[in-house]
Amino acid sequence: MDEQRLRRLQEIKDLGIESYPYSFNRTHTSKNVHEMKDLVDLSELKGEEEKHSLITLAGRIMLRRLMGKIAFVHLQDYEGMVQVMCSRDRTCIKDINEPDRNPLHFLEKQLDLGDWIGVQGYVFLTQKGEITLDVRELCVLSKALRPLPDKHSGLADKEVRYRKRWLDLISHREVMDTFLKRSKILSLTRRFFEEKHFLEVETPILNSLYGGAEARPFTTHLNARSQDMFLRISLEIGLKKLIVGGFDRVFELGKVFRNEGIDRTHNPEFTMLEAYAVHWDYNDMMNLVEHLFSSLAKSLSGTTKLTFGSQEVDLSPPWTRLTMKESIYKFKGIDIDQCSTDELRRLSPSTEGGIETLPRGLLIAHLFEEWVEPNLIQPCHITDHPLETTPLCKLHRAPSLRKEGFVERFESFIGGKEMCNAYSELNDPLLQRKLLEDQEQKRASGDEEAHPSDEEFIESIEQGMPPTGGIGIGIDRLVMLLTQEESIRDVLFFPIMRERH
Repeated sequence: MDEQRLRRLQEIKDLGIESYPYSFNRTHTSKNVHEMKDLVDLSELKGEEEKHSLITLAGRIMLRRLMGKIAFVHLQDYEGMVQVMCSRDRTCIKDINEPDRNPLHFLEKQLDLGDWIGVQGYVFLTQKGEITLDVRELCVLSKALRPLPDKHSGLADKEVRYRKRWLDLISHREVMDTFLKRSKILSLTRRFFEEKHFLEVETPILNSLYGGAEARPFTTHLNARSQDMFLRISLEIGLKKLIVGGFDRVFELGKVFRNEGIDRTHNPEFTMLEAYAVHWDYNDMMNLVEHLFSSLAKSLSGTTKLTFGSQEVDLSPPWTRLTMKESIYKFKGIDIDQCSTDELRRLSPSTEGGIETLPRGLLIAHLFEEWVEPNLIQPCHITDHPLETTPLCKLHRAPSLRKEGFVERFESFIGGKEMCNAYSELNDPLLQRKLLEDQEQKRASGDEEAHPSDEEFIESIEQGMPPTGGIGIGIDRLVMLLTQEESIRDVLFFPIMRERH
């Protein structure tokens, strides 16, 4: 804490002013005041200000300029900045026990940048045409005991900005705008699914068994039952059980947790949307994705064209659709069907350990990631993945692809990044059991990310699950796309940071 600010806090208290009041009756925000410029014929103060309504504002002091008998102050609230004017003759300090005290002296000597104040007065236009509030009464709402970051050097350290997000929000209006857009994206996404008759539901975050993806979980302990629990790594298993229970269409927007690496597109705690619709397949989900992304872009920006990194992309439907094998041929000129597994292994540009033991399906998926993903700038669905990539998807309906071991799965890519993952959901309980048992063997062999066998989930499928299409969308990456941010940490209020000692 700042010693000078502590001293000023005591001076405020000595004047009989409540420095941390319980409430304040605000009638307008900064945005409301700026909108008045076009709605009201505002003249300079010439004794006619009372023709306008008395309004109240609240905000943080970001700038103040004392100019003889008046002072201009810039107040910041969550919608922006607004100028107010205090004067020696017309402004009074609320609840002060020295009514004759100069209000400008109080503004200069007892208040600091960063303090919250409430003001009441009349709106007018300055000679330069700036809309301003002529303050008749001022009250203290919160005395800040720490100074704001220096206004010249600013808050430049990215790590400090992420770790102390409140300072980042105060200092950088564009950061506040990004998170306001994030909130709007979440609201619009919910509305999109509700209008398509999906029911929003909630499934447990704590589970005795995790599943729905290949990932390492976070483990915790439930003292009341003396048992280990896991934070969910996906929303899939619970939502499928609800489909079996009879719901037609369900979706959930919630946090999932994966004990994995951290980079520009990954954070161990992230927001996922999953949705399931009976009688749909992965083709229906492709259409859904295209209309979701394009409608969000239109609502936010008025256009489906936006810049992602240095590239312009167009989200308007229809998007390009390529099978995984077709994409490898398009971008690398290699016909997967004409290559043996050993030839594919030799073609791999990666020297990572394990390439020599990958089965053919995972090897194809690995080569796709290496050769194709970075080139998928314009919106594109990559369809028909190898069975080895997931134990939860239906085998392909085409006999030849079914025989080869391909499934009805697609991933959507924009700007070289995966945006979502979808299946024609596996509803054959016998095949589901076999695939999960195969995954259990992988776990026993040391694969920490293999999907655990889940007897209760298999039991639910045995009860009869109708044909279903399902999708998972990483909300944080969606927000990155629509706000044109290049790091996931810029769209999370509080990203995971390295511990400070």
